[in-house]
Amino acid sequence: MLIIMSDLHLADGSCAQPVSTSAFRLFADRVEEMAFNASWRSNGRYRPVESIEIIMLGDVLETLHSTLWLDKEEGEPGYVRPWTKSKAPEFAAKVQEITRAILRNNAPGIRIMKELTQTGLRMRPANRRDEPAAYALKQVPVPVRLYYMVGNHDWYYHLPGPAFDAIRQEIITAFGLANDPGPFPHEARESDRLLALLDQYEIYAQHGDLYDTFNYCKAKGRNAASLADALGVEVFNKYPVEVERRMDGEIPAAIIDSLRELVNVRPILAVPLWISGHLRQNNVGKVQQKKLKAIWDELCDNFLKLPLVREADRRFKFDIVDAMEVAIKLTDAFSFKTLDDIVVWARKKIGDDISFSHFALQEEAFLKRKARFIVYGHTHHHEIVSLDTLPAVSPLTSQLYLNSGTWHTYYDLAVYKPKEQKFIPYQVLTYLCFYKDDERGGRHFETWSGAYSD
Repeated sequence: MLIIMSDLHLADGSCAQPVSTSAFRLFADRVEEMAFNASWRSNGRYRPVESIEIIMLGDVLETLHSTLWLDKEEGEPGYVRPWTKSKAPEFAAKVQEITRAILRNNAPGIRIMKELTQTGLRMRPANRRDEPAAYALKQVPVPVRLYYMVGNHDWYYHLPGPAFDAIRQEIITAFGLANDPGPFPHEARESDRLLALLDQYEIYAQHGDLYDTFNYCKAKGRNAASLADALGVEVFNKYPVEVERRMDGEIPAAIIDSLRELVNVRPILAVPLWISGHLRQNNVGKVQQKKLKAIWDELCDNFLKLPLVREADRRFKFDIVDAMEVAIKLTDAFSFKTLDDIVVWARKKIGDDISFSHFALQEEAFLKRKARFIVYGHTHHHEIVSLDTLPAVSPLTSQLYLNSGTWHTYYDLAVYKPKEQKFIPYQVLTYLCFYKDDERGGRHFETWSGAYSD
């Protein structure tokens, strides 16, 4: 039995609230239930599964959204950002500092995952009628193995070198991972063990950021920062910090705290709409609103001047950088006809909260019929899309695209009149389960997704 989940975004608490421990408890309970169900075979008999494999498909630790990146400004000794030299000692030191803060802040939930991997499951043996034994002196041990693959928010764990090996070892110890301390894979082909495991279930899986130019630079590869890293650190992470520093006492502390949640807004370029609407709905005075907007625009201007951003801007072509110049400012003037146009354009062009199923059609594993399932994460949008069926194969073999969704809490822009800047917060918990041979009565897969809102 194989479980795939992604986009947990376990944070250090400086920019957003952590995933609730109850989500981990629920998941652990569901693993036990799914393992029992999987032990019923296609011939109607009960036989405990041999093992449970769990793959975390990227964006597990939220290394990007931490205010610890901001303790030094450019020019100061020890200054480091995701786009500065990763081989510098201070870079690894910063990643280690943030990693440790994340592990501390999410310790209860991570401990539940480690208990799964350390103790495994204890399942009832089969009796002589091939049913679960009602009474058994000895239970059947079933190992649980947990693997970590990286995405665009935790790509630092893909970097080579002894300093990063040491950081990865801390993560391995905390979760009880089956990974070795070398670079955590970004693609399954980087790990013979993961590639063989996925092949057993006829799965091709990767995080999905490869197809998002805002979060991945193809020319630089996964060991490099993206535009989204710069926007995240210099604007989203910094804004609540600067508001608190400059306006402490002028606006309620609760407003400042709520601004730390802007990293959870979707689509990401709708953040200015969220801020503007949030201030209006909380009756923040016009004078204070003007100051808040001025701080935001100042940070956006500084972001747009970064060399990383300027080098991505193409002359005489309307590109992602041009879109950001229009979309992220809080001024009243826009080059688009309406805010609706900006949001629609951002969703289509930058790949936030839209289906990536069409990219699955380009995968070699799909084209050469090597995989029954193409699995991505990244978009936070759980879906199942039918890709193709092969009538020449008996029995019929279908190929599907599945997205593993998220465990994240986020604020989603309402599609009805988005210019009215209405957002709905809720937390999602999604995971995919795959079976092989005669497990689960011959069933191939299941998906589970739930959401709740206070």
